[in-house]
Amino acid sequence: MTPTIFLGAYITDILIGDPRWFPHPVVIIGKFINYLEGKILTNSPLQKKDKGRFPHHKMGGIILWFAVVIPVYLITWGIVKGCSFINPWFGAIITILLASMTLATRSLFDESKVVIDALSNGNIVEARERLSMIVGRDTENLDGQEIYRAVIETVSENLSDGIVAPMFYLAIGGVPLAMAYKAVNTLDSMVGYKNERYRDMGCFSAKIDDIFNWIPARLTGLIIVLAAFILKLNWKNSWKIMRRDGRNHSSPNSGIPEAAVAGSLGIQLGGKIQYFGEVTYKPTIGDRIKGTDKKDVKKAWVIMFASSLSMAVICVLILWLIQ
Repeated sequence: MTPTIFLGAYITDILIGDPRWFPHPVVIIGKFINYLEGKILTNSPLQKKDKGRFPHHKMGGIILWFAVVIPVYLITWGIVKGCSFINPWFGAIITILLASMTLATRSLFDESKVVIDALSNGNIVEARERLSMIVGRDTENLDGQEIYRAVIETVSENLSDGIVAPMFYLAIGGVPLAMAYKAVNTLDSMVGYKNERYRDMGCFSAKIDDIFNWIPARLTGLIIVLAAFILKLNWKNSWKIMRRDGRNHSSPNSGIPEAAVAGSLGIQLGGKIQYFGEVTYKPTIGDRIKGTDKKDVKKAWVIMFASSLSMAVICVLILWLIQ
């Protein structure tokens, strides 16, 4: 990965994001996961023995992970090498396009903005429906403040998963490793649930995703504090809440960027959330200095863009120094 290719990918993501008309690799990976998951469940001895239950199939989950991640890495490597062999300029363009598809700065903004726009127009039903497309929780009964909170939480969490982590893996391993990371992340989002269906099958995917995100999540937290300082937000409180509440989450990683953002905005995240019809109470993150509103969402977007740019600059400088 050269600094020029990295910068080209970053700019491409900011300018065009993920056009709906173009087949995104993550969508293809998701369909492949669904196909393999169905095969594994169908061929499981437990499934054949008791068709009324989903099997607790840890070995199947391990097979699923390797059957998805390894081919994604190898296919991406083959595309990059093959296109570069045909023509260096053609290879560079394809590499930039593929690299940009591992990043989500523009798409994260666009998808969350649609939710806020609907809410601002007084259409809370549409806002709930749009929100359900980017979060895992139930959204049918959320009020305005809960929607604002959910948007800030998903922007904060995906600032690590969708922006900083892919840049991190692009910088250290190029497009093949970054795309493999997207496969790891997609597996976790699809089968990493702690419910009856996925408790065993998704265990391996969830654990490996935690490992892949351990460094990027902590790096994201530091970058958010830096962004808060640059933007003249409460960076001291961002640092304080990140250290205090960063572990107040079921994930060992997601709570860190959420806490850093919550601290910089002076809001509280977490609390009552409903998944698949069951109400759960997550540990709170941050202090409830004030209620959450649209201004906080806008500040979260600014933090996201500032953090994204900061990480891009850091990666380009490191690549330039190395090469």
